[in-house]
Amino acid sequence: MTEPTSDVILERMMRLHPKVMDLTLDRVWRLLEALGNPQNDMPLVIHIAGTNGKGSTQAMIRAGLEADGKKVHAYTSPHLARFHERIRLAGELISEPALTALLDECYEANGGEPITYFEITTCAAILAFARTPADYTLLEVGLGGRLDATNVVAHPALTIITPVSVDHQQYLGDTLAQIAGEKAGIMKRDVPCIVGPQEDDALDVIERQAFRVGAQILAHGQHWHIQPEHGRLVFSDEQGLREVPLPVLPGVHQYQNAGAAIAALRHLGASDDALEAAMTNAYWPARMQRLRSGELIDIAPMAEIWLDGGHNPAAGIAIGAHLSGLPDRNTHLICGMLNTKDVRGYMRPLAGHAADLHAVSIPGEAATLSAEETAKAATDVGITAHVSGSVEDALRKIVAETPNARVLICGSLYLAGAILRKNQ
Repeated sequence: MTEPTSDVILERMMRLHPKVMDLTLDRVWRLLEALGNPQNDMPLVIHIAGTNGKGSTQAMIRAGLEADGKKVHAYTSPHLARFHERIRLAGELISEPALTALLDECYEANGGEPITYFEITTCAAILAFARTPADYTLLEVGLGGRLDATNVVAHPALTIITPVSVDHQQYLGDTLAQIAGEKAGIMKRDVPCIVGPQEDDALDVIERQAFRVGAQILAHGQHWHIQPEHGRLVFSDEQGLREVPLPVLPGVHQYQNAGAAIAALRHLGASDDALEAAMTNAYWPARMQRLRSGELIDIAPMAEIWLDGGHNPAAGIAIGAHLSGLPDRNTHLICGMLNTKDVRGYMRPLAGHAADLHAVSIPGEAATLSAEETAKAATDVGITAHVSGSVEDALRKIVAETPNARVLICGSLYLAGAILRKNQ
């Protein structure tokens, strides 16, 4: 009899609960108990929440810690090309045999009880982290924070809240303050919390929650600062000044992520070499990533093709700022989005930077916005829009008129994942 693969077991897990999102920790606590409470045995945990920048900040911290010779686990979601990207054990992506065994064990321990896909796979990651020796565990929140499946560690070494903005309102609340309250739910008594740049409404909520639970705040603008100077970044905190290279991850929005990463590394006692490595060695795909090979480059060898998975208004602002800093050149957008997103809010900051937008549906995603709806949203915010059957068709149309065009494929991590599976 053929042994099941991780894909087969993951498909089974999708059928354990009718809802994709159902925020509560009851099911997670039940399964962790059945597994022997591995959340208590993980290496030192750094827990990261926020709306934007969680993954980039995690990638920088990991690069810094590894430069100091530390073994680092890392958990992130969603994945782009393969599920294995979500679980990194002591620096290496989890292997297929290890993942299959782990998922099978968790599936059996769950005993057929209702549990969401994210919850049971998060429990699997926690079990892997507890069983594999390392120095640190970087846990990225999936959604919100207070009721997220990752929020099961009683006393992490450090928590981090990256910039909070409006997203996932159907789960987290309609206001920035409500959303910030959910993110702030990861703070724990006597555990320092690095806080990235925040709007006043969000910061007020975070500070009140910190006071309520007895957590120390290390906030941008109060306890640490970051700014570019002469092609470098200058970081300052109570320990003094430190100058580092600009982040290898492109975009001026990465400066604030770099600041949070440096603040975390300084708190953890990392070396100066680690701070340098955090800037120069970090890798995080589909965040203003320049494509260099693959089918799309074969279609448009003279074009400059970028890929970004940002999908909310704050991401639109960050992408617009990045485009404004590139050499002057017409930029054509190929965009596909989910129907749960603020599409016009995302597109509005891009209107002044786009020659036009080619709308596509996201292949294989039930929640995709249709290409026609995406094009309508673009037109509503003043972007000339076209409907295309696929990214490849859109790219062919663009380069037929402008062979050396700049093209940005954007709007969704799910679209970015579909692109990366064929263009790596």
